[in-house]
Amino acid sequence: MSRSILVTGGAGYIGSHTVLQLLLGGYKVVVVDKLDNSSEIAIKRVQELAGEHGSNLTFHEIDLRDKPAVEKLFVSEKFEAVIHVAGLKAVGESVQKPLLYYDNNLIGMIVLLEVMAAHGCKKLVFSSSATVYGWPKVVPCTEESPISATNPYGRTKSDSTWKIILLRYFNPVGAHPSGHIGEDPRGIPNNLIPFIQQVAVGRRPALTVYGTDYKTTDGTGVRDYIHVVDLADGHIAALKKLADPSVGCEVYNLGSGKGTSVLEMVAAFEKASGKKIPLVMADRRPGDAEIVYAETEKAERELNWKAKYGIQEFCRDQWNWATKNPYGYEPQAP
Repeated sequence: MSRSILVTGGAGYIGSHTVLQLLLGGYKVVVVDKLDNSSEIAIKRVQELAGEHGSNLTFHEIDLRDKPAVEKLFVSEKFEAVIHVAGLKAVGESVQKPLLYYDNNLIGMIVLLEVMAAHGCKKLVFSSSATVYGWPKVVPCTEESPISATNPYGRTKSDSTWKIILLRYFNPVGAHPSGHIGEDPRGIPNNLIPFIQQVAVGRRPALTVYGTDYKTTDGTGVRDYIHVVDLADGHIAALKKLADPSVGCEVYNLGSGKGTSVLEMVAAFEKASGKKIPLVMADRRPGDAEIVYAETEKAERELNWKAKYGIQEFCRDQWNWATKNPYGYEPQAP
């Protein structure tokens, strides 16, 4: 493409993998990230992994709520499209601190849309979430399933008023097969796999399992897990779909289409790592649903996209990342 793709939150877990796939696909990429829960080291590693394409990556440390800074960026560069993956994403934290999530996720989004419109950039791939489905009465969830966000994080992800592609992705897991980029949450992980990983490398004594009385095969919650590389490729597919003049506002589920329980995931990670994961059983966590997994037929049909990797591959890649980077992007224990 003659013009750049802007990736917001591009130094984060999903963003960094998406940026790498974009670079390898021949795109020029500009990343903005406020580095609140990410690291500039991820950007450097993406450049290394991209090889000769690494020179097509530019990074700016910007908070999207800083409108003058965002405006300055759009003045200096013409963007073909924007992939918006910046935002706070922990369900539990969003219940405890709802105003923080509305401020960060909505205000940042509004500023971005205002500046995009002012500069005639109206192609957007938006990082939505399966949390907008709330507690679905019927699974798998289709793109037409009722929207019923049960937590503040989900409510910040349910605005479909712009002419954009909304990617409702389920639970990203795994890491790049090289082991050089992966998920590195600051503080106590809010998602299952990073927590299991930290227990496996000895950073935490045990995994807390929230909810053991759900109406599932083993009593634990069931989710749809998708390899982060598959998810990154889904963004590329959506970007290409934006070239279709018939596209207005479209919604696509990005998931594996299969449900996996917490205990099934623990067993798979134990097999991949050879480590025993001690468990502490606890009450249900506010805001969590019982069973959520995707119907992905629309994405397969219209985006020509389908998840290629399964539970064995993402546990393998997650453990590879963990063994090479036991403290994430930090060289040693903080």
